[in-house]
Amino acid sequence: MKKLYLLIITWLVFATSQAQWVNNPATNTLLASCDEDATEIILATDPETGDTYVQWMQFDSNGWSPNIQRITQDGAPQWGHEGIHIGGQQFASYSEGVAMAALSGGGVVSCFADYEGHTYAVKINADGTFPWGAQGKQLFGGQGFSRTELLAGTDGGVWALGSDYDATYLCYIEADGTQKPTITLSDVGKSIIFSQMLPNSDNAVFVIYESCLWAYSYYYEKELWVVSYTKEGNQVAPPVRLMAPQTIPGSYYHYVVPDGEGGGYAYLWHAASGSFNTYVFHFDANGVSTIEDINGATVHSDDPENYFLDAYASVDPASHDLFIAYQQTDAASQHECKIYVNRISPTGERLWGDGKVLYDSGTIPCSSLRIDVFEDHSGFSLIFEKGADANGYYTTTEAMGFDLGGTALWTTQLSSNACPKAFCQTSTGFHSGQNIVTWVNVNESALYGQNLLPNGMMGPIPTGCPGPTGFQGEYQYNPEDGSFGALLTWDQPEEEVEFYRIYCTDLGTGEMKEVEIGGADNFYFDPAPIGRFNYQLRAMWAYLDCGLSLPATTPDGQDHVSVTVTAISEASEAPMTTILGIYTLTGQRLQADRLETLSPGVYVLEGLTADGKRIHHKIAVTQE
Repeated sequence: MKKLYLLIITWLVFATSQAQWVNNPATNTLLASCDEDATEIILATDPETGDTYVQWMQFDSNGWSPNIQRITQDGAPQWGHEGIHIGGQQFASYSEGVAMAALSGGGVVSCFADYEGHTYAVKINADGTFPWGAQGKQLFGGQGFSRTELLAGTDGGVWALGSDYDATYLCYIEADGTQKPTITLSDVGKSIIFSQMLPNSDNAVFVIYESCLWAYSYYYEKELWVVSYTKEGNQVAPPVRLMAPQTIPGSYYHYVVPDGEGGGYAYLWHAASGSFNTYVFHFDANGVSTIEDINGATVHSDDPENYFLDAYASVDPASHDLFIAYQQTDAASQHECKIYVNRISPTGERLWGDGKVLYDSGTIPCSSLRIDVFEDHSGFSLIFEKGADANGYYTTTEAMGFDLGGTALWTTQLSSNACPKAFCQTSTGFHSGQNIVTWVNVNESALYGQNLLPNGMMGPIPTGCPGPTGFQGEYQYNPEDGSFGALLTWDQPEEEVEFYRIYCTDLGTGEMKEVEIGGADNFYFDPAPIGRFNYQLRAMWAYLDCGLSLPATTPDGQDHVSVTVTAISEASEAPMTTILGIYTLTGQRLQADRLETLSPGVYVLEGLTADGKRIHHKIAVTQE
């Protein structure tokens, strides 16, 4: 009885002392106890509840098996000091590849291959119960005994994917555990492996897969393809090839990220062209490739003396550009470390040329790059591990913030305790004002974590004065004088306001500006140029001593509005006889002068009328 009493006291101390995120980089937030060999850390946040789930792998009585911890938004672990161990199956002594996904509205699913070579999915509710049983659901009719992937659906279900040495298997699992038909991706004489998933419309899924043909030694001739399926197993459209055959090592495989418009980006690094570089591919909501070069767009000009690899990417949902961080290291010794970020458009243009050097450690190693765009699209954060010395075995965790133009905003040390770490394979991305990373401190056999706020601070998410409501924005054009811009409006509050502050971000250039207007107003007209802009509104209340308010919210709960300015009268358009330039809706000029060369999309034409008047037309190019 005494021993039980001491265990209870120990856990109570753990639970109460770790009730929220700490803002001390020397201590960080303890999330769970684990073995010193724990690794393969995956994170996922449920955007509805704000809960974050952390899965890691470690040796247990049933082999190399998963443990999962649930963390509330304020950083409090919920599933004991060791998390919940998945012990319903026997596992191999090595990793077969595992996946984990937070479900919409609560709960988590873990997917893996067991010792017998069968793929399973186990669901855990937020209260720690197993609605599909401790054994979970066997998938794909017993096929697939290796790498797995998961993607949460929009209705509480989840897409599951598994592979063997030859084929990839796919199915949708409803919230109650009902399995839809298994889809098999195969090709005679080739291996369909290293598959990834991204969401498509109507709860369908894109599968981005590698078609591999053995070449020699551990090299394969690889192609990259994308195809889409419905829950019922129907193929939406024929597969589209994103990457032409490249002979590269089998260990180099691709990563994917959604583009915010229903399509996505894929990227991987290899040296098939002679120089080690990272290559980017993009497809639209119809699964059609939008990058002309079938070999992909490089993040940096080829340089035989340097490698550009270890990339991690995030997408700005407003401009839909890819922000990709990558490491440059010298080809001769691979001792130098520079961290670059480049901005790649959906058509593959390197908008920042050869990228921007955001960190240069000289010969001190850096690793585990993580880049995430802020929720309000005003900038991005870069998180990475920095070696304590040239050995790099002991590391600290560093973070930096930048605006969308790449200008530094702040630097923060998330963990100042230099120790050997197993770092998380993913960050959570920004959700409700915070971004979470975790790691295992090998010396202490403990899982730690930290949250990062968009302003570079750590600790609990701050609460402040409520913001105004009814915030809206629309494009305005005055045909009488040809003026145009963005009109912002909001509900007039009953409380007295000293002043309003409006923040505007040019999504094309990343430039930001602030405007202050009187507290009696409830509208503002911004004479913005052609482009796409994000606006945030905050209030300084007259009788509340809490500084500027939280951002104003739109009728659908967003904390910003986006306005596209085209300089086009929606009422009438004069005939255009000469095209002077073709622009995207973000104001970016294209290297094109003929409509037939354009990919499907919406564009702005600048040209002349028959009498020489300069005008603009908006056109939609559709797929024939």
